[in-house]
Amino acid sequence: MKISYDAEVDALSITFQDTTVTTKHLAEGIAADYDGKGQLAGIEILDVAKRFGGRDTLREITVEGVGPATHR
Repeated sequence: MKISYDAEVDALSITFQDTTVTTKHLAEGIAADYDGKGQLAGIEILDVAKRFGGRDTLREITVEGVGPATHR
């Protein structure tokens, strides 16, 4: 998975798989990309700073649940 933010156009992109896609616009400024089998391949959100409360929101990204679970 790849998560990227382009400050120049204020767009957040989450790519689950690199493949040829068909894009479906879900709402104004929100689009989903689907692969040839209809599986979700990515999401793009425009005007991210406005939608999520400013650019400071994008300074830190936390990914949880990555890798095998560890037991204590």
